[in-house]
Amino acid sequence: MIEERKNMKLSGLEPLIITPESNFINVGERTNVAGSRKFLRLIKEEKFDEALAIARHQVDGGAQIIDINMDDGLIDGKEAMVRFLNLIAAEPDICRVPIMIDSSKWGIIEAGLQVVQGKSVVNSISLKEGEEKFIWEATQIKRYGAAVIVMAFDEVGQADNYERRIEIAERSYRVLVDKVGFPSEDIIFDLNIFPVATGMEEHRKNAIDFIEATRWVRENLPNVSVSGGVSNVSFSFRGNNSVREAMHSVFLYYAIQAGMNIGIVNPTMLEVYDDIPKDLLEHIEDVILDRRDDATERLLDFAETVKGKKKEDDGKALEWRKLPLQERITHALVKGIDTYIIEDAEEARLGVERPLHVIEGNLMVGMNVVGDLFGAGKMFLPQVVKSARVMKKAVGYLNPFIEAEKGEKQQALGKVLMATVKGDVHDIGKNIVSVVLGCNNYEIVDLGVMVPPEKIIETAKKENVDAIGLSGLITPSLDEMVYLAKEMERQNFEVPLLIGGATTSKAHTAVKIDTQYKNAVVHVNDASRAVTVVGDLLNKNTKNEYVAKLKKDYEEFREKFLKRGKSKAYITIEEARKRKYKIDWNTSNISKPKELGVQTLKQLSLKELIPFIDWSPFFRSWDLHGKFPAILVDDIVGEQATSLYEDAQNMLQKIVDNQLLKPKAIFGLFEANTINDDDISIKKKGEEIAVFRTLRQQLKKRDDKPSFALSDFIAPSESNKTDYMGAFCTAIFGADELANTYKSNDDDYNGIMVQAIADRFAEAFAEYLHHRVRTIHWGYCADENLSNEDLIKENYKGIRPAPGYPACPDHLEKETIWELLNVEEKIGVTLTESLAMWPAAAVSGYYFANEEAKYFGVGKITDDQVRDFATRKNISLDKARKWLHPAIADN
Repeated sequence: MIEERKNMKLSGLEPLIITPESNFINVGERTNVAGSRKFLRLIKEEKFDEALAIARHQVDGGAQIIDINMDDGLIDGKEAMVRFLNLIAAEPDICRVPIMIDSSKWGIIEAGLQVVQGKSVVNSISLKEGEEKFIWEATQIKRYGAAVIVMAFDEVGQADNYERRIEIAERSYRVLVDKVGFPSEDIIFDLNIFPVATGMEEHRKNAIDFIEATRWVRENLPNVSVSGGVSNVSFSFRGNNSVREAMHSVFLYYAIQAGMNIGIVNPTMLEVYDDIPKDLLEHIEDVILDRRDDATERLLDFAETVKGKKKEDDGKALEWRKLPLQERITHALVKGIDTYIIEDAEEARLGVERPLHVIEGNLMVGMNVVGDLFGAGKMFLPQVVKSARVMKKAVGYLNPFIEAEKGEKQQALGKVLMATVKGDVHDIGKNIVSVVLGCNNYEIVDLGVMVPPEKIIETAKKENVDAIGLSGLITPSLDEMVYLAKEMERQNFEVPLLIGGATTSKAHTAVKIDTQYKNAVVHVNDASRAVTVVGDLLNKNTKNEYVAKLKKDYEEFREKFLKRGKSKAYITIEEARKRKYKIDWNTSNISKPKELGVQTLKQLSLKELIPFIDWSPFFRSWDLHGKFPAILVDDIVGEQATSLYEDAQNMLQKIVDNQLLKPKAIFGLFEANTINDDDISIKKKGEEIAVFRTLRQQLKKRDDKPSFALSDFIAPSESNKTDYMGAFCTAIFGADELANTYKSNDDDYNGIMVQAIADRFAEAFAEYLHHRVRTIHWGYCADENLSNEDLIKENYKGIRPAPGYPACPDHLEKETIWELLNVEEKIGVTLTESLAMWPAAAVSGYYFANEEAKYFGVGKITDDQVRDFATRKNISLDKARKWLHPAIADN
């Protein structure tokens, strides 16, 4: 006998019955503090009436359920949830639809269940913390009469393939139905929608695995529903809305056919399936359904209109092709020429007993030459990365032959896990280190960017790695590294910990990290040291001696550093304010911007940015130090710098000709006045719309030296003068996607090249935009005529300080910029939980026009300053310390 289908019944003031014949149920997600900065701001400011308008807009826009989440560290989540739900109950046009109570905290969920009217949905529970807690929470939800979303997550981790999805879903179903007696029709499974077309092989089946798991769940677990957040599937194409919209529609088309009946979908990010151009549809379906091995590359090429063939050797100086085989292979590796490596690898394979011997013999002989030259300073990082490209191409050709005879892999010198820590998106330096170590016969486990500590720990154990390398660019990343060191100590790890990245330093490593981990911790300040450091750490004969020496060195450095810090004298914040930089505002000339308000730039040609590029940082990213253009004729690195620059120009031309990267920017000019000494009130038509909180220098100086803060350069409110300031964000979209097309073809060199050029474009865009602001939009320097050299030296009036840098050390001010300009909605640049900008090639900051404004550093952050800042910002001391730079604050 076939069991009768039971339908889910939800309700607000009106019932919502979900049957097999029901259309897809769309969940409105903008009433979620984690998903909407505007909603978060309104809740923080207790503007609940305006927050209700967002809920109303969701319902009016077609949402059949609204998801409400109040999980934020600065909000009393329980009180906010109860208050908001009570207010909704008095709004018939909102509360007519069911409510989804969304929280990771049981106390908030239960508080919501106690006051919500109708039959709601709880989002979510899982087996993550075991069956006992899962059963208890499900029992409570059943008692309140709500439906529940069950995440595909168990004690092992998140389901990321077809088998794990159905395994967890079936187990959860049996526990809920058989042990709890939970109504099967009130169960909604979230089977985890992950991105596709990331360039990583393991992500190829993310979409089709979800679709097929959905089909299995709907066919085998009676009465349940399946849900998910659809935008995740297109994450690789952020910034390319036309592709994202089409991807969402294609994914939904097949997922709904398979049985997905509920989901979080932004209706404005959907294309009508039948309206998708056939060529785009074919490329997207190839990716979603995993129909071709090269589906990702084809879609990336199509989306970015990539044309042209892979760069070939120009045919010059081919005399080396007449050399003996080993010398040809070595020459190709040293020179980074991959044109003939496959035919040479095949010739070598035919001359040995087993294909593995080509790797262990011919290729490693050549790579050892590369390593020797690099170690002797006769080769530089760009060349080594090119060598790696050749090596990978050869190994890729040989691998099928090795697998065919089931031969063992070549024995690596060690296995190193590499990761950019949670909340951070920058990985150029990490990628270079990975390539350099790989070239020296170390196996690399690269977890990418924004990697949570749990995943680093889990993978390190699973892969049995010999060392862990952490990378980070922004200040909050340093706290993540400290936390990971503590956790490694707690779990009795014994592997060395390598620390690297622009914000890291020997001082922070010695003072903050080394003290938390009894095993080796070492700061690696450039890629050229990585091989030597890892070699010393993993050498069984000398490891103990090296680590003991390292620990002693860091202990001595730590003692000197702490003594040096105590020798400096600081004044109180009150005294510093008395010594603030004073401007005579009665005689000061304040220029009113010609165009107040917010503007966006989305159609700019990359060609317009080229004259504003500063090339010096580009060479530093490749570990070649010197100022451009002098570096091109440098006695030591000039030849390598010239070669690198030529490759960069070729890539630059390819990017510009085909517009492979997309520049976007937003900026605004506003009325402003200083208030409360160090705060700047930003206004629109006289009404305050934001407050920028600055930091003031506190280092004790000679009597005639002021203690600066950025607020000193804006007229105070008591002057009765209206002053002005601006804010901006520039970004380059598409770099990671383009880089991945190269990396997927084992071309790390050009992959890293793309990211490095994107960074230069982002900075150039910021310089270009500042120039236009000075000369046109604000117009206080309408006659400015500066060279690129003058721009690099900042020989212009006004400044553009950026959050996280010495003049404006607080990363939290990025949130002010994002709210002020509505950055995420307008141009698609997002902030991670650690306030890194995504895409990584992005710049944000403020505009000051006062001719007396100069760059300065706030200096060492004192505890006095942290307390004052925390009070003004209304945040905890711990949070204030986390976001302030420099990272090592007085405690």
